[in-house]
Amino acid sequence: MMREIEIDEANNNNENKGGMWDLEQKLDQPMDEEAGRLRNMYREKKFSTLLLLRLAYQSLGVVYGDLGTSPLYVYNNTFPHGISDPEDVIGALSLIIYSLTLIPLLKYVFIVCRANDNGQGGTFALYSLLCRHAKIKTIPNQHRTDEELTTYSRSTFHEHSFAAKTKRWLEAYPFRKNALLILVVVGTCMVIGDGILTPAISVLSASGGIKVDHPKMSNDVVVVVAVIILVGLFSLQHYGTDRVGWLFAPIVLLWFLLVGGIGIFNIWKYDSSVLRAFSPVYIYRYFKRGKRDGWTSLGGIMLSITGTEALFADLAHFPVSAVQLAFTVIVFPCLLLAYSGQAAYLIKNTDHVADAFYRSIPESIYWPVFVIATLAAIVASQATISATFSIIKQALALGCFPRVKVVHTSKKFLGQIYIPDINWILMVLCIAVTAGFKNQSQIGNAYGTAVVIVMLVTTLLMTLIMLLVWHCHWVVVLIFTVLSLMVECTYFSAVLFKLDQGGWVPLVIAAAFLLIMYVWHYGTVKRYEFEMHSKVSMAWILGLGPSLGLVRVPGIGLVYTELASGVPHIFSHFITNLPAIHSVVVFVCVKYLPVYTVPDDERFLVKRIGPKSFHMFRCVARYGYKDLHRKDDEFEKKLFDNLFTFVRLDSMMDGCSDSDEYSLSGQQTQHSRDYNGNSSTSNIELSYSSMDSIAPIKCHPQVTSSITSSGHESCQTEVDELEFLNRCRDAGVVHILGNTVIRARRESKFYKKLAIDYIYAFLRKICRENSVIFNVPHESLLNVGQIFYV
Repeated sequence: MMREIEIDEANNNNENKGGMWDLEQKLDQPMDEEAGRLRNMYREKKFSTLLLLRLAYQSLGVVYGDLGTSPLYVYNNTFPHGISDPEDVIGALSLIIYSLTLIPLLKYVFIVCRANDNGQGGTFALYSLLCRHAKIKTIPNQHRTDEELTTYSRSTFHEHSFAAKTKRWLEAYPFRKNALLILVVVGTCMVIGDGILTPAISVLSASGGIKVDHPKMSNDVVVVVAVIILVGLFSLQHYGTDRVGWLFAPIVLLWFLLVGGIGIFNIWKYDSSVLRAFSPVYIYRYFKRGKRDGWTSLGGIMLSITGTEALFADLAHFPVSAVQLAFTVIVFPCLLLAYSGQAAYLIKNTDHVADAFYRSIPESIYWPVFVIATLAAIVASQATISATFSIIKQALALGCFPRVKVVHTSKKFLGQIYIPDINWILMVLCIAVTAGFKNQSQIGNAYGTAVVIVMLVTTLLMTLIMLLVWHCHWVVVLIFTVLSLMVECTYFSAVLFKLDQGGWVPLVIAAAFLLIMYVWHYGTVKRYEFEMHSKVSMAWILGLGPSLGLVRVPGIGLVYTELASGVPHIFSHFITNLPAIHSVVVFVCVKYLPVYTVPDDERFLVKRIGPKSFHMFRCVARYGYKDLHRKDDEFEKKLFDNLFTFVRLDSMMDGCSDSDEYSLSGQQTQHSRDYNGNSSTSNIELSYSSMDSIAPIKCHPQVTSSITSSGHESCQTEVDELEFLNRCRDAGVVHILGNTVIRARRESKFYKKLAIDYIYAFLRKICRENSVIFNVPHESLLNVGQIFYV
């Protein structure tokens, strides 16, 4: 029999939870007081007008940089062979107007952004929402206690509802779960492609302004300038955006005001009749006149909505209302004016389409606009690179990406991270694309392919979100899905015509990352399944006796495992090959859940394995996909704090029967001394556990009194065990990690042998070791090697 106690160190987060006791302990927070205040106000959805305006202003620099720099290259990519008829400009402008209205404004800003996971956006955030509402996670390491987390929010629905039918349909076959995961991974790979192509096209387009003022300058000079800017941009990533982030919002705001103002000036100066493009009839005339060329030009039109996915991926730290306000008041009107102004200029100067943006700038402000355009392109690139880091971190947490180093660049904001390996890969690929194509047109074709595929993935995921999470009527879901797919498939069909003109680039990049991510996830799942099937039975452990058939030497052994329940195979392998084991053994499971964060006060779950004389425990450390396992987290100290608290409270329960008819209800506060003699108050949830299944204990009032009456008897036991644990901790702590090698069986098919024995083995060899991820000191590390045949 085992008892589990969920240790909750919060000071007031769980005041309304029954069966909980308060722990008055102050923990260091990852955000400063101001950021914490904004975050709390965000959660409560209570914003003053002034605060909302401030957040809307700040969101400009983080969310809208990529979308805002599109006027630099849209018309050039729409008319790569020149303008044959000035009326085509009106048709193209009409397409841009309605594209901006339907996709960024209606679909993303007012619908998709509402599907955020506690403020987090992106494809993996949508997937995490779905994982909480249906059992579709391919690594089944969740426990029902995980659903009691304060951040594990989910809605319920009637078992006969359409949502319940959809849930059962998804859960019915593993193939459907894998297909959904592949869909999410494809979207993620395309976002990574955006992280390569956005800096390339934005910086190259901005640098092209040099050549406009100096027509005889070689295009190679522009490419060299763009490459220098890109090298500088990626080289400064390790500093993070915390120090210069305050500059982003004013730069982007100034950029929007400039392009909007220039647009008004050009409309007034050249041709105000371009405003007739707000009539959709010109779209029909454009396609009728252009036919196939008009259809393929949609690949260039679509660049006007690039950055929309980054808008959703960079949603963190800003409430949806602030993002909506910034778009409707600043971004949308300024973009419409910018495109309308360029159209007015092009009607009178059709031969200037190759450099439409810079040619349309009044000469007196040309160089100031060039500087702001370059800065805006850098901000847009930074936003996309940060979004790429963020989504790779999410993929890493959900077991879909090889282990890489993740650096936290800000002490104030949890979401600001830097991944060195990915940064240099992005830089090399970005420079290769810039120097290889040397022109905006082919890069634009590649960019369009990546963006439209991400939009299609988001539409399919949103269909499930609307059914499972929002419980929308199936007719509403059908209308949303059909309208979205009609628009996006239209763009996708146009992009397919340009695969041989640069559109193949994101497909190759995505295919490479898809192979890496899926093989890594496949190997991880196979290893987890093998460990689940080869768990050591409790009967075998109990049969060994308290000494486990070995010499118990002083010290504490922390055995790391991916299993959240049961004794891992590595333990039996260890004790059958070595003659001694530590006096105290703690099985440590670090697992990531489909939530954006796990509060520090709810991070650890501790339980005892076997009788007290065995001195064996399990500690499960739970993280969200935005959480970081950092060196300054004092992970080991927090683990022992929770372990000692568990022992103290477990001793108090000795008077309780093991029958599941007993329960401790209501709130009580138990003051006791920790292992250093300091007074503390512990917040716990008591539950009865039989092997791996946990069921709440129901405790009658007389049992509560029996606990009190037996307090004197359990006090000595508590002190003895705490003193024993203290002595073992002073004797030394050893971290035992399994160096597991998996191999495909001889009878396995060729593709499985290729995936496991070569690709997965190569990825395991070049990725970071678990000891580095867990920050284990080398002097206290013990690796146990074993081979699994899957």
